[in-house]
Amino acid sequence: MSVTIKRARAFFHGKTRLAVALTLAMAAGSASALSPEHEVRRLMLATESAVESGNWQEAGEYLNRLQGLDAEKPDEYQFYRGRVMLQAGQLNEARQALEQYVSSVGDDGGHYDEALELITEVEKAQRTGGNGVDARPQQERVAIIEPADGQTLESLQRLYLTNSNSGALAAHLNSLVSVNGWREDHRVVRAGAPADIEYKVSSAAGEIHIQESRMTVSGQRQVSTETILVFGVSPMVRWDCDGTLDTCWIYDPRDGSRLMQLGASRDQAREAARTLGRLIKELQNPS
Repeated sequence: MSVTIKRARAFFHGKTRLAVALTLAMAAGSASALSPEHEVRRLMLATESAVESGNWQEAGEYLNRLQGLDAEKPDEYQFYRGRVMLQAGQLNEARQALEQYVSSVGDDGGHYDEALELITEVEKAQRTGGNGVDARPQQERVAIIEPADGQTLESLQRLYLTNSNSGALAAHLNSLVSVNGWREDHRVVRAGAPADIEYKVSSAAGEIHIQESRMTVSGQRQVSTETILVFGVSPMVRWDCDGTLDTCWIYDPRDGSRLMQLGASRDQAREAARTLGRLIKELQNPS
């Protein structure tokens, strides 16, 4: 190959790389030029379009970018987040997002009926283990209508011998996290032996205190306290479990970080998260 041809190819390759670099730079510049509220609107429109076309991966990418924006998001953000999470099989997250949407907009929301139908779909998937096969015994069951948040406050007050709604909820939460305490060796549970990680919850006006006691490598107890100011905090508390680690987590409703590390009981983790949400709601609107 002649020197002239080599130089020509190098020139055109260099021009191509320069064009690509300029294109990327212009794209980055145009993305950052929009103010946060306009960028939220743009990404919401892109998410809606991706969902309508069934491009779930693309919709998830737009939602992740929306989540990272420090700007107020419309109520529809939770609706589309719920749809995408359901499609991805992340049922707990899907239900939390859809319920938050319904709670925010009420029956005036443009997707109100669809959100309720999707919550029912999530519920069915959770009941069947997400595999489309009903895991309940094949026998006729009597439908029992229970309070949406489990036991009534009156029954909890009687159970824990208190006249305080918040006190009863805190006591119930302490009972749940105590029974489902996390242990490094979950196979050996000695009667009366404390868990490696323990929690004690208490409440005051407008705030919740969560004390964590964690066993260190040296065998000592390391104690720390987390305070949650309830006003402005969503009562929809997220939880999930990792079967490979025999661990369930309750997430901080303020920022989604891990708040409590519990044992492997899904039922108790779910009830603990639900009870924490009820306590938040009670302290936000004390009767």
